[in-house]
Amino acid sequence: MSAPSGNPVPSAPPSYDEAVGINMNYPHPYPVPGPGQKPDGKGVNPPPYMGQSAAANNPITVQTVYVQQPVIFYDRPIQMCCPSCNQMIVTRVTFEPGALTWLSCGGLCLLGCIGGCCLFPFCIDALKDVDHSCPNCNTHLGSYKRL
Repeated sequence: MSAPSGNPVPSAPPSYDEAVGINMNYPHPYPVPGPGQKPDGKGVNPPPYMGQSAAANNPITVQTVYVQQPVIFYDRPIQMCCPSCNQMIVTRVTFEPGALTWLSCGGLCLLGCIGGCCLFPFCIDALKDVDHSCPNCNTHLGSYKRL
């Protein structure tokens, strides 16, 4: 494609002022004080309040707050920082009978498995709740409930 003959092709990229669109001849959307003029006071620091000195030497106290993401426990050990001993650990898990275990046992009883077969859910870890503890300080960290 060729450029139209009436418009010359620029040889250099535009300057910063041209690219941003600053044009000194264009009227500003707000009044700009000229050289030697003072601003009208709008947008300048407000006067100090009554009874307050302009340069108050009040110390500023800074408080740092650390926010820790909540830990979500599952049926497998997880790696985390123990809040009790502040060590990076992999949790120790223990399986305890919970609501799903007892409901499974009751369901098997209703189906006629009364001769001891209804106790099978107490042998299956996938039906039990999981307790997580620290292997260093033995602190209980959390639980994962099946129901």
